[in-house]
Amino acid sequence: MSSKLTKSKRQNVKSITAQQPISHISVFDALPNSAYVRAAQLVQSPKRPDSTAPLPFSEPTLWRKVAAGTFPKPIKLSERVTAWNVGIIRAWMTAQAAAQ
Repeated sequence: MSSKLTKSKRQNVKSITAQQPISHISVFDALPNSAYVRAAQLVQSPKRPDSTAPLPFSEPTLWRKVAAGTFPKPIKLSERVTAWNVGIIRAWMTAQAAAQ
């Protein structure tokens, strides 16, 4: 059996995809406040342009903000795993929005 689509099937696929917009909901938004996220889930990466991130800056900026004390410090979950509590990050984001 051929793996090529017939013309009518291609048109149906195009019409279905045109009717259903792709929704980019952040994984961060679906997490409970008690969850932990790593830096890659907080910031946009050029390596993952399709992913959404809740913070509008890069990972080096994230770490500069942590060092400066303007962003919450992460928690060491193990020797090689550092993560932030989602509830604390959401509270920080709310405070930043209120300050503007």
